[in-house]
Amino acid sequence: MPSVQYSDFLLGGIASMGATVFTNPLEVIKTRIQLQGELAARGTYVQPYKGILQSLITVAKHDGITGLQKGLIPALNFQFVLNAFRLGIYNSAVEAGWTKSQGGKESLGRNLFWGASGGLAGAIVSSPFFMIKTHLQSQAVKAIAVGHQHQHTGMSHAFREIYKAHGVSGLYRGVLATIPRAILGSGGQLATFGVTKDLIRRHTEVKNPLFVSLLAGMLAGSVMAMTITPPDVIATRLFNQGVDEKGRGIYYRGVIDCCIKVVKAEGIQGLYKGFWATYLRIGPHATLVLMFFDQMVSYRDKLFGKSS
Repeated sequence: MPSVQYSDFLLGGIASMGATVFTNPLEVIKTRIQLQGELAARGTYVQPYKGILQSLITVAKHDGITGLQKGLIPALNFQFVLNAFRLGIYNSAVEAGWTKSQGGKESLGRNLFWGASGGLAGAIVSSPFFMIKTHLQSQAVKAIAVGHQHQHTGMSHAFREIYKAHGVSGLYRGVLATIPRAILGSGGQLATFGVTKDLIRRHTEVKNPLFVSLLAGMLAGSVMAMTITPPDVIATRLFNQGVDEKGRGIYYRGVIDCCIKVVKAEGIQGLYKGFWATYLRIGPHATLVLMFFDQMVSYRDKLFGKSS
């Protein structure tokens, strides 16, 4: 059995952090739109966020330019931990040959399994960062505030206050919401990426590794945006809701309860709030992450070989 490339975990985390710096403003907008009009019927609430460009301008106008990078620190930590696991596990499976069928071709099912497995492991471990990222990204001045407003002054303060009030379980509140998000998003993205790269190499004249990664990453990002939006809306709602003195959510009891309440109050379109912000963020983000990761793995192999 091939040895695990432990550097894959580190490279996966670094690649995602680089991409996050560029895409975090869209993540802020996406979070605000997903929380806008929470459990209210369409047309019955004020919409401070009406579109991508208008929303970016609105945040910059009221919260300042730095408002577009709210939650960046926990977002960087979340992406590092998430992608260290999901890309590390996935690429280890690729290098071990576990994603190929008996005929030597990349198997969609096997890629889906390893992509989902890595994503699930990463999502569970990184769940506290996702929650705090959501809390900080939703913070805004009163005129454009949406959703529950948590009074954190930063990531460290949030960790201390949540742990002080509810212990470790408080930091992992809503962790089950990350499971469908990770399986659908990560599994779909990495399966598409692996199979598309294989198809391009075998059936086209495109040989440049960077361009192959770019093309495969663009398609993988589009697939991820389409599959991840509903579970992402649910995760955002569950993580951002306020809690009572026992640490229980004041709006939703869990994933299924949240899904039912959103559809009942906001219609099925409520599960697709922030889709275009998600699409515009995830497309470039996924492309950059996978491209950065592929290139760093390639450079590592050239410099040190494939032994860990």
